[in-house]
Amino acid sequence: MKKNKSIKKVEVARKKFFSGFKDFISKGNVVDLAVGVIIGGAFGKIVTSLVNDIIMPPIGLLIGGVDFKDLKVVLKDADIITGTAEVAIRYGNFIMFMLEFLIIAFSIYFILTLVIRRKDFAKKVEAELAPVEEVEEVKEEVIVEPSEEILLLREIRDSLKNK
Repeated sequence: MKKNKSIKKVEVARKKFFSGFKDFISKGNVVDLAVGVIIGGAFGKIVTSLVNDIIMPPIGLLIGGVDFKDLKVVLKDADIITGTAEVAIRYGNFIMFMLEFLIIAFSIYFILTLVIRRKDFAKKVEAELAPVEEVEEVKEEVIVEPSEEILLLREIRDSLKNK
């Protein structure tokens, strides 16, 4: 009996999962995600080329004509006799990857900031326009009738003018 209940729970969970996945695909989120991944991959390649081919060569020239990929601290030299490879900390590659990361992070921050500012600006404009439209509607709807006292005072004024 317990086994049947657990099987039914699994089936219900599976149906919920697949219906959620179907909704996810049908709403267009998958297309947006795919476009983002493709553009992100291409952007990563551009940033890698920027760092490796444009930024690092002048920096390497300034520090003595060194290629950053060759910067390392050798912990143990390679031994030809025993066939062991060199053990080294390659901090040059690490510096290049950190620079790539910083450029990508800055670019994403910049783009997100622009998007957020645009949304905030649109909300601000909508908020400024909404009360004006409401006030105009209120002005049209409110028609104030003069009170009896004002009507009486007008009659007195008019009668005094005529005499």
